[in-house]
Amino acid sequence: MSFNVFVTRLIPEAGLTIVRQQCGRMDMNPADRVLARPELLEGVRGRDGVLCLLTDMIDDEVLATAGPNCKVFANYAVGFNNIDVAAATRRGILITNTPGVLTETTADLAWALMLSAGRRIVEGDKHFRTGQWPGWGPMQFLGHDIHGATLGIIGAGRIGTAVGLRSTGFKMKILYTSSKPNSALDQLGGRRVDLDTALKESDFVTLHVALNDQTRHLIGQRELRLMKPSAYLINTTRGPVVDEKALVTALREKRIAGAGLDVYEDEPRPAPGLVELDNVVCIPHLGSATEATRAKMATMAATNLVAALKGETPPNLVNPDALRK
Repeated sequence: MSFNVFVTRLIPEAGLTIVRQQCGRMDMNPADRVLARPELLEGVRGRDGVLCLLTDMIDDEVLATAGPNCKVFANYAVGFNNIDVAAATRRGILITNTPGVLTETTADLAWALMLSAGRRIVEGDKHFRTGQWPGWGPMQFLGHDIHGATLGIIGAGRIGTAVGLRSTGFKMKILYTSSKPNSALDQLGGRRVDLDTALKESDFVTLHVALNDQTRHLIGQRELRLMKPSAYLINTTRGPVVDEKALVTALREKRIAGAGLDVYEDEPRPAPGLVELDNVVCIPHLGSATEATRAKMATMAATNLVAALKGETPPNLVNPDALRK
């Protein structure tokens, strides 16, 4: 059986090999960049299936352009806020994602940002590399201790839990927000609280919520004012969860001590003034960026794609209602 599929951007070879072997025709964006809208529409036209990325905006127009024979859009990401899932369901198009595979890797990165921001690692590195360091001094680059601090986990799902479990070696107090108790964090002495309490009492606030209408700008001017002046905000989830302009103001005015960001509200463009600030660590969406994790994501996305094309239920189906169309 032969299938006509499109891959919107280069992904690790582990996934491409599966697609090549299982599908009769595979076309791929030859450039390692996000496709412009006309290119995306042309690429998906008349396909049986599409393997897309979080940076591709898959709305009803894209789904319609794929055509009546299209069975699946396999998203190379855990999140799927880039896809109009309701529109896909109406059209009977299956949407899949890659959950679980990047949990531990993203939790590692959240800790890297926490340590970098709290101990002013990037500032110190820049100071040293540019020849400005005059030698050791007792008042240079004073940061904040991570050990013994209070960690506020906003969204205690897979990644939030993994971040919390890593805190035991630092003897941190854990506060977390969740719709239900988290037994793993409770066993560490964690306390389930509301958002305002977590913001007021935490020394490090780390965000791990899905992006939806309720969480867009979850952290804005009001929430930033609730945080301690000595506190740090860490975001490895989705950029629009934070009102980035309000964050720039809070950092500039030292309402909070600092931030560590892996994601941005309007990627790849930062809010005006963000990159000029010394009290923020900015990295380019590296949450899942290890060779092993990205390869696993590619394999999972490709497996989802092929299963749907063969008429099977994909392992990671987001919209099971589409099966009834």
